[in-house]
Amino acid sequence: MASKSINKIILIGNLGQDPELRYTSSGVAVASFSMATSESWKDQDGNVQEKTQWHKLVAWRKLAEIVGEYLKKGSKVYIEGRIQYRSYDDKNGVKRDVTEIVVDQMLMLDSKGAGHSGGGSAAAPPPPQQAEDAGPDKADDLPF
Repeated sequence: MASKSINKIILIGNLGQDPELRYTSSGVAVASFSMATSESWKDQDGNVQEKTQWHKLVAWRKLAEIVGEYLKKGSKVYIEGRIQYRSYDDKNGVKRDVTEIVVDQMLMLDSKGAGHSGGGSAAAPPPPQQAEDAGPDKADDLPF
């Protein structure tokens, strides 16, 4: 039996800047943004130390449009994705290596309206509603 590989990243942190939403020449949405995760501990002297890691993230298609519309610098988010390594030549012909997280899932963790600046028109979408026909008064519709 062939062994299975897993490339899975889970992050919870805050955005370092507003996402940059753009479109490829074929019209596919892509959002690029950075995220900070921090850990803290006490050193041998009892002083609290903190280390922050910065992550480059990229989201595609509909998720990219959601990221571009609802997330802002400072937004707290839960991210699931995979790590990707790629290379490209910059404008001067210098080879650049990039490590980034390709986002598959995203949850906004801020309270409604938090992390948004300005008029607040970019509030998070409401949670899904339960089906109205699931109540006890619909018992006659059950197949048993």
